[in-house]
Amino acid sequence: MSKSSRKFRERSPWPIWLWAFLLFLAATLALAFWAALGTRWGEIIGLIQLLGLLLISQRTPLEIEVSEAELRVGSAHIARRFLGKVESLNAEQMRQWRGPLADPAAFMALRFWIATGVKIELNDPKDPTPYWLFSSKKAQPLLAALSTKD
Repeated sequence: MSKSSRKFRERSPWPIWLWAFLLFLAATLALAFWAALGTRWGEIIGLIQLLGLLLISQRTPLEIEVSEAELRVGSAHIARRFLGKVESLNAEQMRQWRGPLADPAAFMALRFWIATGVKIELNDPKDPTPYWLFSSKKAQPLLAALSTKD
């Protein structure tokens, strides 16, 4: 998608608290290997874990993009003409739609570190997916980008 046709973009990487927690867990595992097998194994395990965390952190951010023609959420995309009712969800509404109100046929792109989100109903008779539910910190600008017609 070219930058000129992009109307909205959001990228949600790992928050600092998640990094701190995962680095703490990695350090404790490296310390256990160091204590049991020596310095070299502790350093090797620590380095492997750090590289693994960096790789995973680069692959897991949720990317949302709105262009003139389509909506992309992660690797999924849909033409804007098939989008129905769009609503912003606060933390409590999001909790309900992720859990008790969830439809197994729905498309969901959720990140546990983002409490708010967006629910979009679909108007495609050929698609059995009733709605898309995804995490978003910038729901209002996203709704504004989706509501503008080109």
